[in-house]
Amino acid sequence: MTSSARQATVAAAPTTPQRSWPQTTADFLRSPEGHAAILGFVGAVMITFGGFGAGSVRREDPLLEAMHLSWLRFGHGQILSTVIVWVGVVAMITAWVRLGRATLGGDVTLRQLRMIVPVWTAPLLLAVPMFSRDAYSYLAQGALLRDGFDPYAVGPVVNPGVLLDNVSNVWTTTTAPYGPLFLLLSQGITGLTGDNVIAGTMLLRVTMLPGLALMVWGVPHLARHLGGNPAIALWLAVLNPLVLVHLIGGVHNELLMVGLMIAGIALVLERRHLAGIALVAVAVAIKATAGAALPFMVWIWMLHEKEKAEAEGRTPASPLASFAKTAGAGFAVFVAIFAAASAVAGVGLGWMTALSGSNKIINWLSLPTILAHIVTVGTSWFAELRLGEVLAITRPICAVALVALVLAAWWRYRKTERDAILGILIVLVAIVILSPAALPWYYSWPIAIAAGFALSTRTLMILVGLSTWLMLVFQPDGSIGLYTFPHVVLATFAAVVAAVSLRTVDPLRLRTPRPVEEQRTADLAGAASSPRVE
Repeated sequence: MTSSARQATVAAAPTTPQRSWPQTTADFLRSPEGHAAILGFVGAVMITFGGFGAGSVRREDPLLEAMHLSWLRFGHGQILSTVIVWVGVVAMITAWVRLGRATLGGDVTLRQLRMIVPVWTAPLLLAVPMFSRDAYSYLAQGALLRDGFDPYAVGPVVNPGVLLDNVSNVWTTTTAPYGPLFLLLSQGITGLTGDNVIAGTMLLRVTMLPGLALMVWGVPHLARHLGGNPAIALWLAVLNPLVLVHLIGGVHNELLMVGLMIAGIALVLERRHLAGIALVAVAVAIKATAGAALPFMVWIWMLHEKEKAEAEGRTPASPLASFAKTAGAGFAVFVAIFAAASAVAGVGLGWMTALSGSNKIINWLSLPTILAHIVTVGTSWFAELRLGEVLAITRPICAVALVALVLAAWWRYRKTERDAILGILIVLVAIVILSPAALPWYYSWPIAIAAGFALSTRTLMILVGLSTWLMLVFQPDGSIGLYTFPHVVLATFAAVVAAVSLRTVDPLRLRTPRPVEEQRTADLAGAASSPRVE
């Protein structure tokens, strides 16, 4: 065939018309996956509206009074609000599981999931703090720095005002356990909004949003390096209601910390070592937990240095020399960033001692507390041990175990990139479980790392069940539901159903089965109407 004939043939060949973005979006919304996305949005709207009465509302709320909605906070109004919140939460979980099932089947793309993230997030930006009152503590601690106090030396109680009035009683005398950069952010917010709780809460959420954007970018990158599925990773780590409702709705600085940590790890895997370590250093300046990743990032950098030398035909440096170079450079970057943040904030290292403030939290989510409860209940028939006395023993034991496990994991998981990331995951899980206290949103740390791995359907089902259970065991107002037996039973039942639903469309068999003949007729009709492919 001549060149002119070939060109004529190509010109004559039919071309598929390119569909516009609105058309593809409309097609998606008409699909079952699109219906799930809409259901999740409706759930987020219900959580936001119900939160005005059942969420972690202010002690006094003149805005609701001005809108004639203060009745939502009391009596039947509060009951109605609570029901609306829980229906919204169940709707979001249902939508998330349906999207997960479709993602596993390859029916949802990474791009579509990225589009759903802001759709589910937007309503929550307008909610009162949900399932936690920590946002009020953040503002009160920022006000301390704004007004000339050292948040690492004194608690919010020394600075009376509207912000203090809304802080949980247990934290009014507690010093700030967060890094200097987060205190600077809180100071800046309270400097702009004064003692306006609503404006401060909204601005706090906006400040956290870069963390969400970094997760949307970083989690798929992590999955590509670890052999996971980027779409499944984004679905598990970002669209997870445990993450969106608690970190966006609850206004937790974990969102910023996790986003910076994930992005930093992704950069190091892409051989941009100093930039990655710098991001993780910034994450540590938000919350100390991110520091768990730094030692393992040194191993990754050493592996890259060795590979680079071998590719260039050079003899790699000795392990000791390579460690000194990479760890030294990484430590210098970390110190520079942390020292700069501390100097600007005008604070020292008091946050390290303030980390012990978590000892005030007692619930069944941490192993030391579980062990203490077992000991006190198990010995109650012959001894009168108090929970506090037993915690004073179980917590140090678990702390020693945590240190030993961290050191062992750091040395054991050093030979490959995958090993190093697995080491970070193990350490984060150990911190959550073995620390004196744990809260549901703490599990967002390891889930963000675990999502990057190639996970089996069974493992994903376990993570779905765990995420669902953790999402449901706290009350919308921030109180703990773990000590209410019916609440725990219902949460467990919902978690099991959610886990099974990832693989089974109707695990409870609630749908009416179609008659066999009707189903066969529908199948034949569908087959007849389908275009044949020659």
